Amino acid sequence: MKDHDAARFSFSVAEMVGFGSYVMSILLLFLDVRLSIIPLACFLLLCMAAPFFPRFGFFLPVICRGKSGKRAVAITFDDGPDPLSTPELLSLLAKYDIKATFFVTGKRASQYPEVMKKMVCLGHSVGNHTYSHDSLIMFRSSRTLTSEIESTQNVLRKFGIRTYAFRPPAGITSPRLRAVLQRCGLHNINFSCRAIDGGNKWIDGLSKRILNRVRPDDIIALHDTMPKNEDLLAHWLKEIELILSGIEAKGLAIVPLSEIIEKPVMTTRTRE
Repeated sequence: MKDHDAARFSFSVAEMVGFGSYVMSILLLFLDVRLSIIPLACFLLLCMAAPFFPRFGFFLPVICRGKSGKRAVAITFDDGPDPLSTPELLSLLAKYDIKATFFVTGKRASQYPEVMKKMVCLGHSVGNHTYSHDSLIMFRSSRTLTSEIESTQNVLRKFGIRTYAFRPPAGITSPRLRAVLQRCGLHNINFSCRAIDGGNKWIDGLSKRILNRVRPDDIIALHDTMPKNEDLLAHWLKEIELILSGIEAKGLAIVPLSEIIEKPVMTTRTRE
């Protein structure tokens, strides 16, 4: 059986815990009706908390770090492209000969096609980050969630991109997401190292926060959106450059995401 077929028929952690809670509740029912409520209540609380832990694959398989065993990391950027900050970032990455993965929104990708073309031309990978970056998308209907993801796939297809990587806004997942990703042939890629920069709202000390946490096989999450004002663009680029040079100083290589997760991230029309 192929990997994606196995994933289709395997049970999620939520399903297994839910079944276990149900069985335990039935057994406790014979002791005391009040006790039977405890496992079900605990399961409900776990379901409410799980979406907010990006590394916890409770509802579906989540890739949050690599498994290469090498002294290497992958660097990713969310929420773009931006017409000002992304081209500057692309130039900086080219200076260090680094290939990153950009989790773009469908709306911004369609707004800034030239930036997208340059991104792909320079050899970077592209992932799906929903169409509008609705922070509450995981709590919307299945129909809305499907539309957000499929619309972005359609936008990327216009650039010759077939991506297999999806990252939900803020890394938040939900029970509905698993079926949608299976239909679209996407992997959920979250992260193991981030600075919590508020989408480039808090860039002071950005490099220090990343460099203090980074470990081999980490997937680093940053943003390529414009800082609060243009005056901070140079400061942000300096922080990114400190991250790139600092990772190298730690004896770690920055490699394409596909290399450390050992799964394809995307293909292009010319490669298919």
